[in-house]
Amino acid sequence: MKKNLIYLAAAIAFAGAGAWYGIHTKQDPNPITATAPPGVTGPVAAMLKESLPNDKGTKEALSKWQGKNLLVNFWAPWCAPCVEEMPELSELQNSELGKKVQVIGIGIDSPSNIAEFTQKVKVAYPIYVAGMSGTELARQFGNNSGGLPFTVLIGADGTVKKTYLARLKFDDLKADLANLN
Repeated sequence: MKKNLIYLAAAIAFAGAGAWYGIHTKQDPNPITATAPPGVTGPVAAMLKESLPNDKGTKEALSKWQGKNLLVNFWAPWCAPCVEEMPELSELQNSELGKKVQVIGIGIDSPSNIAEFTQKVKVAYPIYVAGMSGTELARQFGNNSGGLPFTVLIGADGTVKKTYLARLKFDDLKADLANLN
């Protein structure tokens, strides 16, 4: 009986603390929301519905990339092949082909690790922080093994053109990019 009273008192205290926190926590007056573009379905629609913090911590709606050819690179700072291909991805973004496709990086790690990494290693394309939810998003694109790096080429029409698991072979990638509209 005494244990039950202690449990009841603890439950009431936690409920009260939760109610106080809910009342006194400021809500974001301008939450970022996004919807998938019309006609786009599957994993591309799921990705474009996401709002993720960039490497500086500012939340951005990925729907801003709607209607563009995208090269989405899932990576992590602790993944050696991921880090090795970043200079080439930056070079691609700054090249003539970069006018045809937008590279974006989706980091699978903590915001602090990614922010620390991008302060040391400069990249020429946007980096977003997805944490472990990025693994699930990559799985939706067909990366069932969860391996990194994993890159997805998406056409401006929202269709997945090709996926690449492991370090990119840039000659093959450039040939695939040449075939985009």
